[in-house]
Amino acid sequence: MKASYVGSAMAGKKLPAFIFVTDGARQPDPVPVLRTLPRGWGVLFRHYDHPLREALGRRVARLCKERGLRLLVAGDVRLAARLKADGLHLPEGLARRGILSPALLWRQQGRALSIAAHSPGAVRRAKALRADLVVLSPVFPTVSHPNARPLGPLGFLRLKALSPIPVAALGGMRPATARRLRDCGAFTLALVDGVFLFLKGAPRLSCGRNP
Repeated sequence: MKASYVGSAMAGKKLPAFIFVTDGARQPDPVPVLRTLPRGWGVLFRHYDHPLREALGRRVARLCKERGLRLLVAGDVRLAARLKADGLHLPEGLARRGILSPALLWRQQGRALSIAAHSPGAVRRAKALRADLVVLSPVFPTVSHPNARPLGPLGFLRLKALSPIPVAALGGMRPATARRLRDCGAFTLALVDGVFLFLKGAPRLSCGRNP
């Protein structure tokens, strides 16, 4: 599936319509998956607890550059800078707990910023930080957070209505659910396990319309 780029309404950035989210438990080595991604996809590098996170991140960054993928690094502004990432992603907890000054500096340098949101307060923080993308999750039940209450389409719509910023949908993504979210105004689809369904010839989705 060929990916298309979409423009950020707030900063003129170009954001990928599809983002592969790495998961240390389910894909200990994300490199084989990256080799299958179409040019133009995004990669959100998490692997928070990997003992050699920076070394793995450098492999990921090299491959992203070679394959024309957009790299976002989660939770570590210094690592994002060292890897020359296209963007920084802040989990909701970090956005609450005081990484705001480095994030603001990152943003002031014209670099892309995405923020995770599970609540109205997090959406408001993303707006205050002038983020380029808000990642709303979990939209549907997900293996990675089995005890988390999913937003569902209505909860997704409620949070989206609070955001002047483009939103991404994460959690339980499948082609059928993705279509529902696209109709609800999802700007980007973020995929963990669901990436394999989208890479195996699933019908193309028209993502990335201007909000």
